[in-house]
Amino acid sequence: MAEFRFHHGGVSVPSLDEALDWYGRVLGFELEQRFYIKGARSDTAMIRKASLRFELFEVEGAAPLPEERRVPNTDIRTHGNKHVAFCVPDLECFLEEMEAKGVDIAFVVRESFGKGCFIRDCAGNLIEFIEDATP
Repeated sequence: MAEFRFHHGGVSVPSLDEALDWYGRVLGFELEQRFYIKGARSDTAMIRKASLRFELFEVEGAAPLPEERRVPNTDIRTHGNKHVAFCVPDLECFLEEMEAKGVDIAFVVRESFGKGCFIRDCAGNLIEFIEDATP
């Protein structure tokens, strides 16, 4: 099988400037590159935090995120990409930090099989964080 590795995830947002601010202020991403994709009519940015990359798209005339895509339990009822997930060493500390920053916390799971949460970015897109204390 051909080898491959993860490069980035992509998120469509209504305001690129607002998303750049949110992803930087809330999650610590930094702007790596900003460019325009003529064929997609998209003001675009690649953001980075260590080895993690996200591509943010502000597309002219894009439809808003449907309400059911803003809730984890209803989002999975529609086929397609759902979300990205990141590991945090301590979910409770992470939640405290997100609450202090005024982040929209969509869903928290504290079960015998594990702990995690979903937050919404400034456009309502879901991002999952899972507690994983392994180094």
